Amino acid sequence: MQRRTFLKALGAGLALGDSTNRLYAGETTAGVPDLVAVKNGDPEVLFDRGIAALGGMERFVKKGQTVVVKPNIGWNVSPERAANTNPRLVRRVIEHCLQAGARQVYVFDHTCDAWRDSYRTSGVEQAVKEAGGKLAPGNSEGYFQTVAVAQGRRLREVKEHELVLQSDVFINVPVLKNHGGARLTVAMKNLMGIVWDRGEWHANNLHQCIADFASYRKPDLNVVDAYNVMMRHGPRGVSAADVVNMQAQLLSTDLVAADAAAAKLFGVEPDTVEYIRLAGEMGVGRRDLENLAIQRIVL
Repeated sequence: MQRRTFLKALGAGLALGDSTNRLYAGETTAGVPDLVAVKNGDPEVLFDRGIAALGGMERFVKKGQTVVVKPNIGWNVSPERAANTNPRLVRRVIEHCLQAGARQVYVFDHTCDAWRDSYRTSGVEQAVKEAGGKLAPGNSEGYFQTVAVAQGRRLREVKEHELVLQSDVFINVPVLKNHGGARLTVAMKNLMGIVWDRGEWHANNLHQCIADFASYRKPDLNVVDAYNVMMRHGPRGVSAADVVNMQAQLLSTDLVAADAAAAKLFGVEPDTVEYIRLAGEMGVGRRDLENLAIQRIVL
C-alpha cells in the first residue's frame, strides 16, 4: 500500500501545511469552521479531533434522538481494499452518538453485492455491534417510500429508505474513492445508498441526478473517510495496490464543500467532477473553498 503526502494531495486550495488548528478566510460568527480537515492519525483519533473542532457530537445529536449513520458498505471486500467506509471510523461515530445521548443508532446501506456478505466482510457488521448500534437491511423495496425532489432537474421523485425519513439525525460517512462512472465517490454519491431505484439515475444523467437528490436530502453531518483511498479501478477495486494510505478525514455540514475538498485531496479540481459543479451551481452547497473557514489539524 502506497503512502501519499497529505500536503501534495490536497493541493494549493486546501493545503494543511505544518500547522494545527488554523483557519482559512475568516472564522464563522459562532467560531465554528465550515469544514475541518484532519491528517496523520488512526480513524478514531481523526474523528475525535474533527468532531471536537465542529463543536462536538452534542451539537448534532440530542438526548433521546434516533440517528441514522450511512457508511458505504456496498461491496463484499475486506477493509484494506478501501471500497467501503473504514469500520473503525463507523464504530467511533456510533460511540460518539451514543455518548451524546442518542436513543438508537441505525446503520445501513443499499448494497451492490449481497448485503449480508458486504456487511460482514467489510468489517462494518462487527464494528456496529461492538459500538452498540443496530444494523438494518436495505435490500427490499418495501423499506423505501416515494418522496418528491422539488428542485430536481432530471430527478423528480425517488424512493428513500424509511429509516432516514423517520430519523432525527442523519450522518453521512462516505469513503473517498475513484468511480468509473462518476469519477469520484464522496458525500453526494454516497446518498445513492439510501434510495432504491439507482438504475434510473445511471440511465438519466447520473451526475445531474446526484446533484438533484443532494438538493433534497442534506445530511446533518458529513464525515469523509480518506484514511485509505482507492485511486483507481473504483468503485469496487481490484486489489490493495489500488489504495493509497492518506490518513485523512474531512468533516462538514455542507456536503458540496466536503466533496469539493475531497476532490482536492484526491488530486482533481472540484469542477472537473460534474456533479460537484452542478450541485454548486444549483445552490445545494458551496464549492468555493477559498472563501470558507476551514480548520486544518495536523496530528
